[in-house]
Amino acid sequence: MLAILGFLMIITFMTLIMTKRLPAMIALMVVPVVFALIGGFGSKMGPMALEGIKSVAPTGIMILFAILFFGIMIDAGVFDPIISTILKVVKGDPVKVAIGTAVLALLISLDGDGTTTYMITISAMLPLYKRIGMRPLTLAGIAVSASGVMNLLPWGGPTARAMTALHMEMSDIFTPVIPSMAGGIVFVLFMAFVLGRKERKRVGVLQIDPVTSNMVAATSEAAYLKRPKLILINYALTITLLVALIQEWLPTTVLFMLGFAIAITLNYPRLSDQKERVANYADNALSVVSMVFAAGIFTGILTGTKMVDAMATAMISYIPDFLGSHFAVITAIISAPLTFFMSNDAFYYGVLPLLAKAASVYGIDPAFLGRASLLGQPVHLLSPLVPSTYLLVGMVGEDFGDLQRTFLKWACGSTLVMMAVAIVLGIIPF
Repeated sequence: MLAILGFLMIITFMTLIMTKRLPAMIALMVVPVVFALIGGFGSKMGPMALEGIKSVAPTGIMILFAILFFGIMIDAGVFDPIISTILKVVKGDPVKVAIGTAVLALLISLDGDGTTTYMITISAMLPLYKRIGMRPLTLAGIAVSASGVMNLLPWGGPTARAMTALHMEMSDIFTPVIPSMAGGIVFVLFMAFVLGRKERKRVGVLQIDPVTSNMVAATSEAAYLKRPKLILINYALTITLLVALIQEWLPTTVLFMLGFAIAITLNYPRLSDQKERVANYADNALSVVSMVFAAGIFTGILTGTKMVDAMATAMISYIPDFLGSHFAVITAIISAPLTFFMSNDAFYYGVLPLLAKAASVYGIDPAFLGRASLLGQPVHLLSPLVPSTYLLVGMVGEDFGDLQRTFLKWACGSTLVMMAVAIVLGIIPF
């Protein structure tokens, strides 16, 4: 009964946001409450929701100050030289811009953090997209697709969780999956090429004069906000912050709070200017952060009612015996919907051990299950339960449902390509 209730809740939520009957933020709060009441959890619903909110609070605060930090860097002109250089290379061709976006996102994703990838990629490329007339949704889709493949890196999260849950080493799970990642990277570049071709047909190729390609400070609304004399200091601050994030010198939330405090004080020491800059990003920050806390209610109730556990158990229990020898492939297939409907923690610590135990009956090495469980990550990043994706759509000013509707098929394609490579090369047994 709980599994059915959980699936109905997910289906109802997805239908409401993809048909635009309700905004994602409202649906995240209302739908789980309604289904919790239907399931008879009314008296326990409050603590469940509060626990979910507490779990996402650090992420919400981090995103708030990350938006403010990179907003200050954009206003100060940190990304202007990057945009000018890219313009000179791509010469206003949407195909080159799309492929360049994919390469940039793939490289930045090496740090394993989707939030950082989105903030840097969008900050650098969005002004260029607007200048040429390309759809910002295309930018968001390429960024999330690149991050979905690179999320398999051991320091990205899912791989570390799989290794911990199965008590295995990197050489058992991640190293063999590298060829599959390579296949995923090629698919992302292909996707960027296809999307770039569509944009080229729509907007054409913009002829940009290299001499004037500074775009009149395209990464900012007004020239008076520029701080060219502080550009080296701002670069040093940004690089230091990124290094600190990768090295985990301090919690991510604290690092962005300190980074923002230093950035706004250095670039805009006057109190009136600081208030103006914060107010300028208030709308974007509020919409993104409120979405994160709304997602906390959704995950809190989904987890607290045990619906998520029932859903996972139901899917596993309905696998016929004659498919037992194909358990690795089945794991790869179901990893996409399961990580879409639940957090990575719930899947890798709760479901993966169950899958490994079930597969052991058929003599399948748990390492194969660990590798297979990673292949659904491109789909996972389009889940409404991933906070960084709200940051992504917030930065480009697009609707979450539109991103899912447009790029879910591409995410599934990326997963299928990585699965095909894994099967052909024997990374997972068929």
